[in-house]
Amino acid sequence: MDMAALNVLVINCGSSSVKASFFSDCDSRENFRYTLNHFDGYQGLEKVFKQLRDDLGDKYPDVVGHRFVHGGDVSENARLVTPAERERLESITHLAPLHMPSNLRALDFCSAYFSVPQIACFDTSFHYTMPELSRRLPIPQEFGIRRYGFHGLNYAYIAKKLPDVIGDIAHKKVVVAHLGSGASLCLMENLKSVDTTMGYTPAGGIAMGTRSGDLDPGVMLTLAEKLPLEKLRNLVFHGMGLFALSEGESADMQTLLSSNTSNAKFAVEYFCQQVRAAIGGLVSKIGGIDALIFSAGIGEHAPVIREKICSSLEFLGIEMDENANKSSLLRIERRGCKPIAIIPADEELQILQLVEQLA
Repeated sequence: MDMAALNVLVINCGSSSVKASFFSDCDSRENFRYTLNHFDGYQGLEKVFKQLRDDLGDKYPDVVGHRFVHGGDVSENARLVTPAERERLESITHLAPLHMPSNLRALDFCSAYFSVPQIACFDTSFHYTMPELSRRLPIPQEFGIRRYGFHGLNYAYIAKKLPDVIGDIAHKKVVVAHLGSGASLCLMENLKSVDTTMGYTPAGGIAMGTRSGDLDPGVMLTLAEKLPLEKLRNLVFHGMGLFALSEGESADMQTLLSSNTSNAKFAVEYFCQQVRAAIGGLVSKIGGIDALIFSAGIGEHAPVIREKICSSLEFLGIEMDENANKSSLLRIERRGCKPIAIIPADEELQILQLVEQLA
């Protein structure tokens, strides 16, 4: 295809929102965002895509690029969606049951609305560079279960931006904190993934909006004895994390920050402690840290959270400039300290670039 005259529609279907971007002739961009409620199920997603079609008006893509949370064991960053590829993606839905059904339905809606090629771009592929020590789980290999890592499309985008933001330090030991309704951290060296907090599914790692993060396996065994499978599945993806820590007050960080209840304050402190612990764990694996990067909804828009996270990291040379942080500037470290930066997530632009490479 002639990329100079290609209209690309990018679909980023997440756990709590659908973001779309229409790139006209790869020169201009129009963004659309819609909120998702998991209680609305298929009908809610169908309504969103009907609205998107209406909002696009007479705009018609030549190709559609989709964010797919899980790519399975493939190392490619993106693949053309053929009937065989769609069948493969359907077969790995169990690896990300909160996201993959919506990703597949988005694919189907776009197939119904647009008779154009569709390309699946994978969140897991960026972490394919992780060494075996980071990929393996301490369980028998016969089960074929390993750590994958997620949020890779944003981490890949940040890796491309880093040299412009922090110079040559970008190639050293960098921890990136993707903090949103789903949250993870990635340890990079030479702009490649060395380790990450999420593992086999996007339910692991640190506590998130409605997901617990890592749990004692005994907890899951006990819950499995008390609850039928579907109720347990719903609890794992919709009833844990900040929502549970705040005793059901909210899964939204901004709501919790604006609340004066003890439950909300506890949830906030718990989250920040987990992020600090994750940073410390990643740093200990590689023997230091040269820069810390914040991204995604909480990382970009919650100065209080950034301050709380960095408050006990001074021993690592991570010290924040209070005014720069409050103003959410690009660079927020104290003068003479290691770089701390805020890089807004842009998975849609990363998907566009992958589509350009494959189309």
